[in-house]
Amino acid sequence: MGHQSANTDSSVAGDDLRFDYLSGFGNHFSSEAISGALPPDQNSPLICPYGLYAEQISGTSFTSPRNLNLRSWLYRVKPSVTHEPFKPRVPSNGRILGEFNQSNSSANPTQLRWKPVDIPDSPTDFVDGLFTVCGAGSSFLRHGYAIHMYTANKSMDNCAFCNADGDFLLVPQKGKLGPIGANGLAAPRDFLVPTAWFEDNSCPGHTIIQKFGGELFTAVQDFSPFNVVAWHGNYVPYKYDLSKFCPYNTVLFDHSDPSINTVLTAPTDKPGVALLDFVIFPPRWLVAEHTFRPPYYHRNCMSEFMGLIYGGYEAKVDGFVPGGASLHSCMTPHGPDTKSYEATIDRGNDVGPQKITNTMAFMFESSLIPRISRWALESPFLDHDYYQCWIGLKSHFTLTHRTNPEATSLQNGRGEK
Repeated sequence: MGHQSANTDSSVAGDDLRFDYLSGFGNHFSSEAISGALPPDQNSPLICPYGLYAEQISGTSFTSPRNLNLRSWLYRVKPSVTHEPFKPRVPSNGRILGEFNQSNSSANPTQLRWKPVDIPDSPTDFVDGLFTVCGAGSSFLRHGYAIHMYTANKSMDNCAFCNADGDFLLVPQKGKLGPIGANGLAAPRDFLVPTAWFEDNSCPGHTIIQKFGGELFTAVQDFSPFNVVAWHGNYVPYKYDLSKFCPYNTVLFDHSDPSINTVLTAPTDKPGVALLDFVIFPPRWLVAEHTFRPPYYHRNCMSEFMGLIYGGYEAKVDGFVPGGASLHSCMTPHGPDTKSYEATIDRGNDVGPQKITNTMAFMFESSLIPRISRWALESPFLDHDYYQCWIGLKSHFTLTHRTNPEATSLQNGRGEK
């Protein structure tokens, strides 16, 4: 999750240069910036069209099953191997972790919440503004995940960033930004893949910053890495507008599980168990009758990291603000704060349909228990009073108040009127 102070549009670069996109998810795409730049009959001919170099980038092992195999062929002005040796970056960024252990991070079952991080006064690019909050596993073992935050208020001039530790999922908070049937949720057509675009110019001293094992290294080359004239494959970057997500919800009673709002998932080898799910809570209607409509109180075998992009969140009236985040680890109890609970109860059963507007929250849910980085626990933005939002919850238990018979009838299928 990150903050960007620049007022930018990802479809615009330079002097209002607009890029075209290909739509689809998991497709095999092809694109060329110059007609005929793609070899017509093979991937690696002796001489590529226009004198380009053929280079493959693999996102899975060669022997992965064909339906899971990810790779793309790029046809470049110069191959990416043309650079000087990598050296440790100076200055480094000591707040990035590539693995999680007792020496660099802590296990903590307490409910944690962070206030929004300030955008720095001094110029800070994406790499210097990046820091790890929590995660599990190791990039060296190629298993696990890491959740970072970043602040950025300057461009990476004559510099590019490469992450060898895994694939990034970026959720900007500032700046412009399934399992159910055939339709709804995240539609494949709304995932947009960039078409071929290249620049062929001399760039003396162009720096490549590579994150490798959680450490930063730099290498210098004399050309822009954005020199791909044509490409084809299915290992591609893409963007997705969260406002296009078509949510599903309960239409009679009870509260749906949050997994119904999953946008993307990184599965484990266990069916139905995610290494990491990316879930959102967009604008939607709440119509369930005789139901506590906000998210229920919960202790989860999965760990939940939440963030708020804009608006408010229905289960937290105070304290959870845009740019903020919270972590509820495995089996840590959580749920609506006192004000949200009391307001919902006070409205009673007669409340009609409600539309939640102007909101976009997200959640990363993982089967792995996260460890929290030292700087996240020592951050001045850590909300040490987070627990107070539940302290005011009082007992409503009474032997004289029984279940609403109308609600019971409804749940037994006899609620016809």
